[in-house]
Amino acid sequence: MKSSLIRNLLVILAIAAVGFFVFSLLALNLSANVAFVLGSLISGGAVALVNMNTSEPSVVSSADDQNTTTLYIGNLAYKVNESVVRQHFTKLGEVCSVRLMHDKRTGKKKGFGFVEVNSEDADTMINTYNDTEFYERTLKVRLAKERKNGE
Repeated sequence: MKSSLIRNLLVILAIAAVGFFVFSLLALNLSANVAFVLGSLISGGAVALVNMNTSEPSVVSSADDQNTTTLYIGNLAYKVNESVVRQHFTKLGEVCSVRLMHDKRTGKKKGFGFVEVNSEDADTMINTYNDTEFYERTLKVRLAKERKNGE
């Protein structure tokens, strides 16, 4: 978070510097077209330089993907949220992410979700939590099915 704020400030500073440079060129009586082209080239280079120096990895490595399993969690109480589900599953192992499904139109919870867990802990979680009571509902915990394109 802090590095993205710094990156945004550097981009704004670079654009301001380019604007000042273009204004200086116009003051030297260069044509507006020449000043615009020079300003565009310099600002593009400045933004690329800022992004190159402050870039963060944007994707998780494939090695991490191979060590996780996604579990389907069904029959959830509508009052639970992601943090409650995460806390419950963390008792048995590492939880990478929790996604509870909502209706697109109304925003209401649908009563099911997905928990991405460490592959080594998945079987234990399924065997321990499937058909157990959680917030007065009987959980259904299974391996999530692969998602096909368009679904």
